[in-house]
Amino acid sequence: MTLIKTSLLNAIAVFVKMATLLGLNKVLALYVGPAGYAAIGQLQNAVTMFTTLASGAVSTGVTKYTAEFADRPDEQHRLWRTAGTLSLLVSCVLAILIVALRAPLAGWFFNDQALAPVLVWFAATLVFFAFNSLLLGILNGKKDVQRYVLANILGSLISLVVTCALTIRLGLYGALVSLAVYQSLSFVATLVICMRTSWFRPGDFIGALDRQSLSRLAKFALMAVVTACSLPVCHVFIRDYLGTEFGWDHAGYWEAMWRLSTAYLMLITTTLAVYYLPRLSELCEANELRREIIQGYKLILPLTVAAGLVIYLLRDFIIHVLFSESFLPMRDLFAWQMVGDSLKVVSWLMAYLMLGKALTRLYLVTEILSTLSLYALTVYFTQLWGYEQVTLAYAANYLLYGIVMYFSVFRRLHIIVSDTARS
Repeated sequence: MTLIKTSLLNAIAVFVKMATLLGLNKVLALYVGPAGYAAIGQLQNAVTMFTTLASGAVSTGVTKYTAEFADRPDEQHRLWRTAGTLSLLVSCVLAILIVALRAPLAGWFFNDQALAPVLVWFAATLVFFAFNSLLLGILNGKKDVQRYVLANILGSLISLVVTCALTIRLGLYGALVSLAVYQSLSFVATLVICMRTSWFRPGDFIGALDRQSLSRLAKFALMAVVTACSLPVCHVFIRDYLGTEFGWDHAGYWEAMWRLSTAYLMLITTTLAVYYLPRLSELCEANELRREIIQGYKLILPLTVAAGLVIYLLRDFIIHVLFSESFLPMRDLFAWQMVGDSLKVVSWLMAYLMLGKALTRLYLVTEILSTLSLYALTVYFTQLWGYEQVTLAYAANYLLYGIVMYFSVFRRLHIIVSDTARS
């Protein structure tokens, strides 16, 4: 399937998800306010960390090897059984730990131990998060974009209904509970979709661990764990720093800005995951890889820059429509955030090659350094020039990351391909 066709199909799911996110932004802005946004951001980072760990951190590996073993179904089944069993074991252990440590965890994430029951709800549904991620990874690896799109659309609609209902009824507590459980409800929709395929058999998802499959997935698990525990933890610390230094409303403005970026960049990020990861896994020649990446830049980068420019010019209108007047101070964050988003896309196209070719060591080093530099630059720039420069730190960080990606990945494609072939 071509990049353009994948993008068009994926655009349907992204449009629904974007509309859902933007609608939720409005509901949350009206019912929880800027400070509530900060608490929601803390929970979302916690959910990201724990669900990645609960799934065995292997969904990316499942996508890669499902695509790679397209003509070897026995290999696929061993891979799925290993990933499913690992997800079940890890999610159960994590759920027990979350319940046991719910009070201190609530104190760290929310600065309020009274919100500990939210984490109990999350722990109770964690295993469903993990298996939803596994099934989506398989659909992606099989390049079944239509079913993948449908599963994501249904997940978005479920999140909209659950979050709106609980937020309107219970305020901030309801919003937090809905964010803690909605993906587990999405598992039901994904399961029904997968049950209608020819490859789905329940026995292929639970069974003995296969040593070779475990070894293959371990590289991706390590990369996913670092991702899950680096950027989300960094965001928790940045949010806590902004809340302590400038007030929790300011932490909420930053969170709202980040959510807006996430919404409009969703077409880019999901296309990278749906098209580029399987595609880069298949290509074995340096020239083909270079051509694929350059083609991606020609299509994706102009769209990103144009979208960022439009959003910047309409920032006041966007704040009034998608948020509320209490969020007007965030208008000063838009300029550098849009620049940073474009630089992020530039670096991501090259960074996805590290996932596609399982370049574990390089991925871990660059991910950790990028996260540390984001926090350090945030503190340095805001101390030097004030709160508004939090987005300048974001742009500067991805400029540095893009430079590193160019010299360590793009310029070394022949070496990377040669090393991958030998391994």
